[in-house]
Amino acid sequence: MTTATQPLVPTTVEPKTASWLALLAAGGFEIGYALSVNGSEGFSNPLWSAVALVFFLFTLYFLSVALKKIDVGIGYAVWAGIGAVGAALLGPVFFDETLTLAKTFWLAVIIGGVIWLKLADTPDPA
Repeated sequence: MTTATQPLVPTTVEPKTASWLALLAAGGFEIGYALSVNGSEGFSNPLWSAVALVFFLFTLYFLSVALKKIDVGIGYAVWAGIGAVGAALLGPVFFDETLTLAKTFWLAVIIGGVIWLKLADTPDPA
């Protein structure tokens, strides 16, 4: 039963959209971090090492923002999945790496898992 002071629908519904966008940003920075760590050659190249540090700080910042509203298990899995897939796809572009059919298949499995995790985080309509 509602009264005149209680609305039927809450007026302060906090959407998770901003958190998921922050998580996507964190994933993008994680890709940059992984690639720049590879380019740093064990942190012996100062320029690549500095770039890696910047990407590292940004990925941690955006991940922490995302985890304010997303469960840590789901957020971390999505973040790691984005980083793994992105690094695997871009590794051959920037470095002397190969992308085989088997790797492509398992990357697709990771992508599917990330999508299902996102769907699992969506509340059921009541």
